[in-house]
Amino acid sequence: MNNKKPLQMGWFIPTIGDTTAFSDPSKSIPQSLEHFERVAFAAEQAGFDYVLVPVTPFCWDAWVTASFVIARTQKLKALVAVKPGFIHPVAQAKMFATFDQLSKGRIYINLIAGLSEKDAYAEGQIASKEGRYEQLEEEVELMKRLWTEEGVEYEGKYHQAHGPKVIPAPFQQPHPPFFLGGGSEHAAEISAKHSAVHLFWGDYPERIAEQIKEMRERAAKYGRGEDIEFAMRLQIICRETEEEAWAAADTLVNGADPTWTEQVKTMMAESVANQRMKELSKTVGRKMTPHLWTGITEVRPGAGIAVVGNPQQVADQLLAFVDAGCSGFCLSGYPHHEEAERFGRLVMPLLNR
Repeated sequence: MNNKKPLQMGWFIPTIGDTTAFSDPSKSIPQSLEHFERVAFAAEQAGFDYVLVPVTPFCWDAWVTASFVIARTQKLKALVAVKPGFIHPVAQAKMFATFDQLSKGRIYINLIAGLSEKDAYAEGQIASKEGRYEQLEEEVELMKRLWTEEGVEYEGKYHQAHGPKVIPAPFQQPHPPFFLGGGSEHAAEISAKHSAVHLFWGDYPERIAEQIKEMRERAAKYGRGEDIEFAMRLQIICRETEEEAWAAADTLVNGADPTWTEQVKTMMAESVANQRMKELSKTVGRKMTPHLWTGITEVRPGAGIAVVGNPQQVADQLLAFVDAGCSGFCLSGYPHHEEAERFGRLVMPLLNR
């Protein structure tokens, strides 16, 4: 098995809201500091290393949420999602370095560019998707220089810097690690050049193994073929028995509002990674394998493939991705505090960490 060191395990802060049944408003858990704390405490107690704090039009702000969550936990790290064009790289470099110092190294950076054209336009981003990826790469390159050089002079297509002072230096040297998930050519190239961890969304382990091989070859062009690591972004529905797990899965998605599910399909129309989620759902139905399930893609855009089963079945399915070459997971499940507790108690011991 390709599990030579402990797996890097991530969970999710549901700044979009939480639920146990997308069709039942009474089952929803609204955004609140109390709930974010509840999830973070459960994730830390369960043994997760970090929590992804997402950024979409429906989420509460990632920076502010991460600041509160990290201040209230002891060891948990925050994987903060950032989009290009919203914060100048000089300011953002200072923000990351300050957070990194104040938390003593408890921040990671999740690079996001593939939001929908509609959402980008609504938020004042008039650059094309290709332009946003160019802008993202420019920002990453400039921040890396600001963290490692003095008197940086930079004139790019989107940003300039003329010897700014960026203090403090990051706690993590040379800088906090970058994560990136995405299925497009642009995403793969930026990740190969800059990411510590490339995040794959749910797919067949055999396909992930092929993509890991391709990504290592791509990263080798930059002398990083052995440096880049890989993780799976997946949903978890684990119960004591398989029957209970499938019943929870059905309760989660059945009867969802058709108007909302049509909106989800529209939101999944542009991103390459979202298109793959839609393709899997359409071609294989809800069951890809006995324990990989596409049902959540019907009610939620983004990484909706779930691992469903009893603890051993869930662990075995995750370990199939480890055998494919992954060294970590970024997971979530509904409701997030309860699923994190169950995962820590029932599945984490089976992963041989």
